[in-house]
Amino acid sequence: MSATLYLEGGASGADSKDLQIRCRAGFRKLLEKCDYKERMPRLFACGSRDGAFDDFKIALAGTGVGDYVALWIDSEDPLTDLEATWDHLSRRDNWNQPAGATNDQVLFMTTCMETLIAADRAALTDHYGAKLQRSALPPLANLENRGRHDVQDRLVHATRNCTNAYAKGKRSFEILGKLTPATLGKHLPSFARTLRILEQML
Repeated sequence: MSATLYLEGGASGADSKDLQIRCRAGFRKLLEKCDYKERMPRLFACGSRDGAFDDFKIALAGTGVGDYVALWIDSEDPLTDLEATWDHLSRRDNWNQPAGATNDQVLFMTTCMETLIAADRAALTDHYGAKLQRSALPPLANLENRGRHDVQDRLVHATRNCTNAYAKGKRSFEILGKLTPATLGKHLPSFARTLRILEQML
């Protein structure tokens, strides 16, 4: 049995290889904190969400009995039903659910990776220091229902005076590996769902 996650993250272009390495490293560190070090799934940083979907479909077609392949992507928009992942992707992205794929093969960072980062105030304080403007961060209540641009903009604004101010790319993956899974699960139902599914599949 094998497990493989296709990640939305990294980039295309001149820096793509470096960013893909950093993306995998950030998610690997986060999953190690979830006690998956000895049963770590293979991680592929696919750049765009469309790239992740294409890679997932290819992998799904070649999976063996008992193998688990999944997408771990942004939901982009708030979810109306946490479990109806393919319905969401059909409505939002016009993606057709591949034959044999289940809802448990879509894991969401809802609504973007920054949602994960914004949920852990202790990790943010430790990473950014005293110049972090905590009051500028999005409220923790119903954080998953906030639009991705709002979450991203607030995170950038809250760290604007820090020497390592937040930016998508290298800096975003640096803090990803410092997040605390229990904190994420407390504030983000989608992350709690991800852990529940991975616990069953790994």
